[in-house]
Amino acid sequence: MSAPRPAPQRSSTIVCVGGGISAIALGARLKSHHNFDDLTLYERDTHLGGTWHANSYPGAACDIPTALYSFSFAQNPEWTVLHPPSGEIKAYVEKVAQDYGLVEKTTFRTEAFRAEWDDKTNRWYVWVRNLDSGDEYVHECKILFSATGLLVDPMIPQIPGQEKFEGAAMHSSRWDHSVSLEGKNVAIIGNGCTAAQIVPAIAPKVKSLTQFIRSKHWIQKAIDIEYTPKIRWFLRNVPLAQRLHRFAVFLAAEWDYRLQGASKYSAKQRAAKMKEVEAYMRSKAPARFHDLLIPDFQIGCKRRIMDPGPGYLESLNNEHVMLTDEKVVELTSNSIRTPTRDYPVDVIVYATGFQTGSFMSPMEVFGRGGESLTEHWSRLGGPGAYNCTALHGFPNFFFILGPNTATGHTSCILASENTVMYALKVAKPILDGYASTVEPKEEAEKAYVKRVQDELQKSNFSKGGCSSWYKSAKDGWNATMYPWSQVHFYYTCKFVKWKDWTTTYTRRRPVSKWLWFGALLALVGGILGYPRL
Repeated sequence: MSAPRPAPQRSSTIVCVGGGISAIALGARLKSHHNFDDLTLYERDTHLGGTWHANSYPGAACDIPTALYSFSFAQNPEWTVLHPPSGEIKAYVEKVAQDYGLVEKTTFRTEAFRAEWDDKTNRWYVWVRNLDSGDEYVHECKILFSATGLLVDPMIPQIPGQEKFEGAAMHSSRWDHSVSLEGKNVAIIGNGCTAAQIVPAIAPKVKSLTQFIRSKHWIQKAIDIEYTPKIRWFLRNVPLAQRLHRFAVFLAAEWDYRLQGASKYSAKQRAAKMKEVEAYMRSKAPARFHDLLIPDFQIGCKRRIMDPGPGYLESLNNEHVMLTDEKVVELTSNSIRTPTRDYPVDVIVYATGFQTGSFMSPMEVFGRGGESLTEHWSRLGGPGAYNCTALHGFPNFFFILGPNTATGHTSCILASENTVMYALKVAKPILDGYASTVEPKEEAEKAYVKRVQDELQKSNFSKGGCSSWYKSAKDGWNATMYPWSQVHFYYTCKFVKWKDWTTTYTRRRPVSKWLWFGALLALVGGILGYPRL
C-alpha cells in the first residue's frame, strides 16, 4: 500500500514527461490543430531538444536526410547539407520550440519519478523532483504523455579496474569538452553509428586511436549532398518545391522497407544490397580489417551505419588507427588490458549505446488498481502498447515513440508526428470537455501486441542472423521495431478504430455542424424530391 498522496501543488490538463523532439511535436500540434496550450513539459536537462542537446560529441550528425528528420509542419529549406551536423539540428529544434511557445511551458532540471492514476478523480498524479534543489511536489493532470525517448540513459560496461584508471573517461552522450585529445592515446569502446562518426572526427588530432569493436555492422555509402545557396533559394521561394523534395526523400527512404520482410522478394533485394555494400566496404577499408568489419548476417537485421565520404572506413587507413575485437578484460592506471597485451590509453570513450527496453525508467507508473507498468507488461509477455501508443488499465495515458515505434529505414520523427496525431484524435473528447477517460479495450491491446510480435518474429529483425539491441537476448521479444511501413503506421493513426476504445462520456457529445448541414440537405432533398438518374 503506497503512502498517502500529498496535495498537488500544480495542475494542468496535460503533462508531458520529456522535452525532446516528440514533446515539441505534441506541443506544436496542440497549438496549431486544437488551439490548446494548457500543457506542462518536464525536462531533466537545461534545454529542450532531447538527444540533440545531449549528444555533442565530435562528428555528431544526422544519419537520416534532414528533409525527413524535421517536422512536417516546420519544413526547413535552410539545411546546408543532406546530413547536417548536430549543432544545425539543435538550432532548428530550439527555433521550432520557440515559435510554438514551448520553452515557457517547460520546467527544466526537473524529473518525473512517479505517476499514479486515481479512478475517483479521473486524474493522473505525477511526482516530480527538482534536480538542483531536491524539492519534490505532485502535479495533477487529466492526460499524461510519455515522451522520454528510446535512447536516454547511457550504457557503460562494467570493466574490472575502472576505478584505477587515471585518465579521462566519458560516454559519447556525456562528452566532456574540457578534455583535450591533442596528441593523446585514445581508446573507443564500441563500433556502432556513434563510434563511426567520432573516429574520423578525432583521428587527425590524436597520437593513437584504438577502437575495441564488439560486433560487425553493414556500413554503406551515405548520399552526401550540399544544399548550395541556389538550391536553398529554390526550395525557399518556388511554391511546393520544399514539400515535393521532402516527399521524394520520403519515397526513397520508404523503398528500403523492402529489405525488412520475410518474402523471397525481400531476400533477393537484401542479397543485392549486401553485394553492393560489401563491395563499398572492401574498397574503402584497409584489407587488414576486412575480416573484422564485414558481417555474415543479413543487411537490415540491425541498424546500418551510413558512411559519408571521406568517412569512417577511409579513416581506418591511417597508420595510427587500430581496430581490435579482443575482449577488454581490465583497466589499469594508464592502459586497457586484453588477453594478449596492454594498450596505452590517456582517454577512454564509451560509444556503447543506451539502456533499452525499459521505456520510462526510472519513472514508476501505476494505472488502475495500482498495477504497475512492469506488472502490466509481464502479463502481456513483454513491453507493448495498442497502436504503439496506449495501454488498457492506464486511462488517458499515451506514449510518443513508445514500444515498437522505431523503424529501420526512415525517420523516427514521422512516427512521433503520427503518434501525436493519433493520441490527440483519441483524447479530443477530453480536450473538448465532454469525456473524462479514454483507454483501449483489453482484448484489442492483447490482439494488437500479439500481431506485432508475430510479424516481427517472421521479419529480418528476427531471422537475419544477428544480435541487436532491438530485441531481448533472453526471449527474443522485440519491443523496439515497427514491423510495417511508415505509410501503414500513418494510416492506422489517421483512422481511429473506435470499436477498440472505451470512452467515458460526461455529457452528450455535440453534433458536428457538418452533420447538421448534411441532415438539412437530406431533409430538403426529401421535400423537393431527388431527380431520377
